[in-house]
Amino acid sequence: MSAVKEKLKSDLKAAMIAKENFKRDTIRFLMAAIKQVEVDERIEMDDAGIYKLIQKSLKQREDAASQFKDAGRDDLYEKEMREAEILKVYMPEQLSDDALKNIIVATISKVGASSMKDMGKVMKMVNEEVGSQADGKTISTLVKDLLK
Repeated sequence: MSAVKEKLKSDLKAAMIAKENFKRDTIRFLMAAIKQVEVDERIEMDDAGIYKLIQKSLKQREDAASQFKDAGRDDLYEKEMREAEILKVYMPEQLSDDALKNIIVATISKVGASSMKDMGKVMKMVNEEVGSQADGKTISTLVKDLLK
């Protein structure tokens, strides 16, 4: 069993004992999403797959939170942000912008990218290298800035 799944199970037990219902429900949601993918695809998810699932869920939470904020629904905004904070605990440490920029610069010179036409090649290589240590939106923004 993956290390992330083990941590989720132990954190779920701790949240149940401490009667932290919100944290318990968020962890249960994540575990159900993992189980759904495993059943649908008949695989045992590894840490990398779980990180991708968490990243996708984080993006959904942040998108929903911004929509709730725009609509003036502060109660739902707070709920989404609290869920996002709980999910972030299970992600690996994110790269700083400077470290990410250095990786992107190295990749651009390795690929020989000179214009926005080469953005796809650069994005692919950077995503493979950093994995779940940076989100795609941040990578995309930095690549665009460097390829201008």
